Amino acid sequence: MGKSVVLRSIPVVVFTGAGVSAESGLATFRGVGGLWADFDPVTLATPEAFAREPKRVWDWYASRYVGVRDSEPNAAHRAIARLEASFPSLLVVTQNIDRMHQRAGSKRVLELHGNIWTARCNACGREVDMASLIDLTDPTADSPRCGCGGRMRPSVVWFGERLPMGVFEEAAEAASDCRLLLVVGTSATVYPAAGLIELAAQNGAFVVEVNREATPLSHLADRSYRDLAGDVLPRLVTRIERRLAEDREAQLRDLFGDEP
Repeated sequence: MGKSVVLRSIPVVVFTGAGVSAESGLATFRGVGGLWADFDPVTLATPEAFAREPKRVWDWYASRYVGVRDSEPNAAHRAIARLEASFPSLLVVTQNIDRMHQRAGSKRVLELHGNIWTARCNACGREVDMASLIDLTDPTADSPRCGCGGRMRPSVVWFGERLPMGVFEEAAEAASDCRLLLVVGTSATVYPAAGLIELAAQNGAFVVEVNREATPLSHLADRSYRDLAGDVLPRLVTRIERRLAEDREAQLRDLFGDEP
């Protein structure tokens, strides 16, 4: 059996944050020009804020949804989806709520923080498409309500809320078992999500980081690339495809050289 066959069978996890979608024109939460730049996130992205100012919170998320809807997956999203051909077991674990990975073609995606494409009632839990609510809601009216009387809210995880049941546990198990962890566009500061990087490293995974800036967990990376994910990942995936096709004694450290 060739070494390339062995490499193709290893468990791979791709862990992504807002930086991977920034190249689609979607603002990140942190950093210069980020969505949080002009205000404290706890003023909007909490259950307490929604209870206090439901109209303001709804309008902000509705505008975010429109921005996501009108954007397209970028070269980084497409490269990650393409990587599944080299590593069929690949699992994408994302902090993003935009579903860009699925739109790019990724088949196995865990959404740690929910998604902005659906809304749910904060009373009965009924879910509906965000698009239908936006189309039917008068922008000058109050935030939309469910038939039961409860308020509709985006199906995202707010600060102070628990992650979707079972999702983090599945992600943690995958991170513990993976041989390769590709970390793309995350500040590595939001927990428990960032803990997946530590978990993978502690269990011996080869960690590859693609991020324009160093993070608090960059020291755990075996390889780091300080450039745009849309530039790095397509070249990196092409390199992997070429090396695996050679069916030679390639090792993970050879696949990820100093330059993609």
